[in-house]
Amino acid sequence: MFSYIPKTGPVLLAALLAGCSQLPLDGPAVRDIDRGATAGLQNARDEIVYDYVLVDINRSVIEMIGMVHGDSMHATFGEGRPQQTVSLIGVGDVVQLSIFESAAGGLFVPAEASARTGNFVSIPNLTVSKAGNITVPYAGSVHASGRSVSEVERDIERKLANRAIEPQVSISFVEQNASMVSVMGDALNGASKFKISGSGDRITDVIAKAGGLRYPGFEVYVSLQRKGRKATIHFPRLINSPSENIYVLPGDTVYLYRDQQKYIAVGALGNTQQTSGVTGIFPFEQEQLSLNEALAKAGGLQDSRANPAQVLLYRPERRALLEKLGVDLSRFPQEQQVIPTVFRANYRDPSSFFFAQRFLMRNKDVIYVGNADAIEVSKFTTYVRTMTSTVAGVAQDGVFTADLIKGGQLVGR
Repeated sequence: MFSYIPKTGPVLLAALLAGCSQLPLDGPAVRDIDRGATAGLQNARDEIVYDYVLVDINRSVIEMIGMVHGDSMHATFGEGRPQQTVSLIGVGDVVQLSIFESAAGGLFVPAEASARTGNFVSIPNLTVSKAGNITVPYAGSVHASGRSVSEVERDIERKLANRAIEPQVSISFVEQNASMVSVMGDALNGASKFKISGSGDRITDVIAKAGGLRYPGFEVYVSLQRKGRKATIHFPRLINSPSENIYVLPGDTVYLYRDQQKYIAVGALGNTQQTSGVTGIFPFEQEQLSLNEALAKAGGLQDSRANPAQVLLYRPERRALLEKLGVDLSRFPQEQQVIPTVFRANYRDPSSFFFAQRFLMRNKDVIYVGNADAIEVSKFTTYVRTMTSTVAGVAQDGVFTADLIKGGQLVGR
């Protein structure tokens, strides 16, 4: 029997390899894609696409991570408290102007005072020009932008003093377009433009005026745009850090949008009934999520496969924080302020559950749990066993078929 294998072995092996092309697949093989490409750009097998740093989680890392919050409204714009408690006239405002005289027969009140009610005249609505001026009959151009109502009234009275009889001027707002703030976004129950009150409004004040949040606060981000600058923070931080709840100023735009915080978990995760690891996207569904809680949501470490000493978390980290931790970043360009970083947690350490409870997840983090070395060895031996048993089985089938032919049992069939 064994003397027959060398004669049929090469043929059977060729048939086996050819038969691989007939096996069911869910797409083209990698080698077919490589061969079929007309042109391409491929990396060397040992080339790393991104340079990154590896940081083991310890006490210093946890303390530093807790101090990083991303953008800051206060750091970007300051508190922004209004300097004036009196409303100022601005460009684009529409005002109504009334001029009173002490007696009839003056510039504005005719001698036949009985022919009209009162000793005043109302000027048609005036819009403050881009230059900040309004034009008043017989007073000419009067600068109004950035001045209080009383200041403009006294200025007009002085200009009319030599023409009208003891003139007195009263100005009232018809539209205060210059002191408006826009509040919009899909995370709001409504969107509108609001006039800022004389005492000033904070970000939460205008959000409340717009109808409040449509979604839970931990799913909402707040963006403030002012004079070409922008800052975005998580809504809970706006509530928990009073210094971030700054005053809005005329012309500001407050935009609220929903971004449900999520993370990706791959690798040797899941319950013991699973034969393979978990790959999934998991929502936070709460304001803060620790590494322990994130692993639990993904099913925990798979006891039969996971290497607990290699729980890795991938995230882009700020250069300033890594430098404070003492990481040597001399090989990274000085202008690169965000560094690809892999944080490693060793769950063989008995204290790991304590520090991992304080290590907070961030939006779009990636958790990867590798297999234990023994699992990789087991995979290899299983693969070898499968190949050898398959080849041996094919050889035996070949010998059996040849015996049938020799015995004449397959002749004529």
